[in-house]
Amino acid sequence: MAAAAAVEAAAPMGALWGLVHDFVVGQQEGPADQVAADVKSGNYTVLQVVEALGSSLENPEPRTRARGIQLLSQVLLHCHTLLLEKEVVHLILFYENRLKDHHLVIPSVLQGLKALSLCVALPPGLAVSVLKAIFQEVHVQSLPQVDRHTVYNIITNFMRTREEELKSLGADFTFGFIQVMDGEKDPRNLLVAFRIVHDLISRDYSLGPFVEELFEVTSCYFPIDFTPPPNDPHGIQREDLILSLRAVLASTPRFAEFLLPLLIEKVDSEVLSAKLDSLQTLNACCAVYGQKELKDFLPSLWASIRRESSQRRTILEMLLGFLKLQQKWSYEDKDQRPLNGFKDQLCSLVFMALTDPSTQLQLVGIRTLTVLGAQPDLLSSEDLELAVGHLYRLSFLKEDSQSCRVAALEASGTLAALYPVAFSSHLVPKLAEELRVGESNLTNGDEPTQCSRHLCCLQALSAVSTHPSIVKETLPLLLQHLWQVNRGNMVAQSSDVIAVCQSLRQMAEKCQQDPESCWYFHQTAIPCLLALAVQASMPEKEPSVLRKVLLEDEVLAAMVSVIGTATTHLSPELAAQSVTHIVPLFLDGNVSFLPENSFLSRFQPFQDGSSGQRRLIALLMAFVCSLPRNVEIPQLNQLMRELLELSCCHSCPFSSTAAAKCFAGLLNKHPAGQQLDEFLQLAVDKVEAGLGSGPCRSQAFTLLLWVTKALVLRYHPLSSCLTARLMGLLSDPELGPAAADGFSLLMSDCTDVLTRAGHAEVRIMFRQRFFTDNVPALVQGFHAAPQDVKPNYLKGLSHVLNRLPKPVLLPELPTLLSLLLEALSCPDCVVQLSTLSCLQPLLLEAPQVMSLHVDTLVTKFLNLSSSPSMAVRIAALQCMHALTRLPTPVLLPYKPQVIRALAKPLDDKKRLVRKEAVSARGEWFLLGSPGS
Repeated sequence: MAAAAAVEAAAPMGALWGLVHDFVVGQQEGPADQVAADVKSGNYTVLQVVEALGSSLENPEPRTRARGIQLLSQVLLHCHTLLLEKEVVHLILFYENRLKDHHLVIPSVLQGLKALSLCVALPPGLAVSVLKAIFQEVHVQSLPQVDRHTVYNIITNFMRTREEELKSLGADFTFGFIQVMDGEKDPRNLLVAFRIVHDLISRDYSLGPFVEELFEVTSCYFPIDFTPPPNDPHGIQREDLILSLRAVLASTPRFAEFLLPLLIEKVDSEVLSAKLDSLQTLNACCAVYGQKELKDFLPSLWASIRRESSQRRTILEMLLGFLKLQQKWSYEDKDQRPLNGFKDQLCSLVFMALTDPSTQLQLVGIRTLTVLGAQPDLLSSEDLELAVGHLYRLSFLKEDSQSCRVAALEASGTLAALYPVAFSSHLVPKLAEELRVGESNLTNGDEPTQCSRHLCCLQALSAVSTHPSIVKETLPLLLQHLWQVNRGNMVAQSSDVIAVCQSLRQMAEKCQQDPESCWYFHQTAIPCLLALAVQASMPEKEPSVLRKVLLEDEVLAAMVSVIGTATTHLSPELAAQSVTHIVPLFLDGNVSFLPENSFLSRFQPFQDGSSGQRRLIALLMAFVCSLPRNVEIPQLNQLMRELLELSCCHSCPFSSTAAAKCFAGLLNKHPAGQQLDEFLQLAVDKVEAGLGSGPCRSQAFTLLLWVTKALVLRYHPLSSCLTARLMGLLSDPELGPAAADGFSLLMSDCTDVLTRAGHAEVRIMFRQRFFTDNVPALVQGFHAAPQDVKPNYLKGLSHVLNRLPKPVLLPELPTLLSLLLEALSCPDCVVQLSTLSCLQPLLLEAPQVMSLHVDTLVTKFLNLSSSPSMAVRIAALQCMHALTRLPTPVLLPYKPQVIRALAKPLDDKKRLVRKEAVSARGEWFLLGSPGS
């Protein structure tokens, strides 16, 4: 029996010896892969491989030793994760000793050390030991390119995982690396070497007395002179090297004394590319260097820059960097400020850029003007008048210059806050005239170009409203414009009114920073908007198209946004004043505080009001749901009952939804107590009555959904009962799909009610708590549900998981992943998109778990990349891209299939789909290639 066991044990070792012999003597590469595969599968241990290689490793012939170590190193590269700590120790000692061997052996030794540098089981101190041995025993620059690249990889691996150990070497580590890099010429290696130098500096490794040496060993490549060979398989471009080197040179002020003279020299050279590179590097340095580093070189820099006029954008960008840097310096004496002497030249340069046809130059000019304007007492009144004129012109550029127009509007807002008199004198009158001309053109039904200028004017009016004195001029202009619409003096469409409301909302946002402006805006704009809406809701003998515009869903939503934004930042005292007017308006029809309030009939949105009047409940919602919690609402009991009644009225879904949201918003803020319990009981009774058979089922469901959300956000005990009721509706033939989508609403942030900005009670962990309390029931319900109902459960679950913070989801992933994968087969595009959005970050954050399902993931993602929905196609391709983060050995069998399949979306009719396909396919092409 013992003899038989010995024979069985010897048999696999015999096979291993055969493979080793074939590799070392036969010069075949296949046996190495086979040995590595056998070690990974457990057929052999690494120790057994070493034993089988014994004679090869000690052979007097260097080539034989090299082949033996090469086989061992290849095995380690595949199997380094299997090594135990004691095995790593012995292998490190072996490989360090072999660094003293014949030069033919060194490449294989370095490959082995590279594998060991990846070991998680590497004991403390061995990283330092390996690097010391390399620095001492290996003349790196005499090695071939691939072996030098291996050394850089070893250093990179240790810097990533053993940073504190390497820092214990102090400046010796920096000096050792300088020796390794000195003389490097290959662009593939330089990219890695530059990254190492950047990490040395940015991660605070000790440079000791070797700052100048480190600068010299990198700056010798400046400016980069590299032209990639044709059909270069490595894809390294000159720009890659330029940016990598620039990041190093601009990474520390300690290089300033060496770098600035070099840059000044290159700016004055005759080589255009050197000039450009130097100016751009100077620009990058401005973000890092301080007054101390720059002051001695400023005269020489300015002299060099003034001689150059061929690279205006680069020069202006560099000047912008200096100006931003100068903002950080403080001067007690106004006359000491260095910009004063160059002000006229700077303004001339900036104004020239603002009139240049180049969009990029205009953008830099706008940014520079903004920084110049921020310098105290620098610009004269004449400078400001010119600046305002340029910004006015740039604010009305055509669509193809959208970026410049946006930048000009932002700059106008910034500078108007600093120079309100200049903008009131020179810009607001021009905008008022532009608005008047625009109204005239709209009245005559003029061409779209004029309408475009009209919209630009509205945006400019809101953009400059950054100072209280300007707001008092611009707000009346916008409101007067709305009255022109209401009086029928313009051929207006809903888009015109929405554009005015968007400008009003932006103005309200800017006013939030100043209590005086906030109150002025609120007491001026809100009564005006309400008066316009009430006027439009009144019955007429001859219905007006213009007034119907003001009652459209999109227009009312735009007004809601204005009213909510104008209310959230009111002080409780001022909010209390406003609420005493607005609530009685809706409950009692009290219109006395509204401008132009001589209406034809009474305003009664709750009592037999017309459909138009009921629609204005959305405006009431915007106001009361944005109030601070401690503001007392008059006639609250009556208001809540009226809202509850209207919420289940089926004649106007817009009004009933607004009422349900308003009721929920008030519930959320109401303090706990008897009155809240009474309101909740009324709501539950209303919901149950409405969910029975009848015409109001949909409205009752909407009320249930919003009340549930209001309670979920504040952790109210009743929320669990209402969520269970909602979950029960997933099986309802009529309401099931809507109930599934309802889980998206419960987990999402709203924009008009139940927001933190609107002072709602929103607990910070409500999503996590909802997940813990309800996902088990959703999963159980899915398994128990009939086949035709399962998609509703999958959709609800997908919505919950998609909006859950990923650290909460990751521990639960193994149990939920199978359901998510099943959701990808659901025909509903909403389910597919939600699930893909959930899976994509998980591929990046939990690759080990996801790799267990790689076959299913590849198949389903590729199928969905041909979906009829563009959004689904894009999300599926993004997931295919994210798949490349999984372990490479898991993915390689699928590489040919994926590359073939991803050729189809390259011809997709949608540009965004083609873009994602190119990105994903490129990553799969690179999969498994060196350095990927």
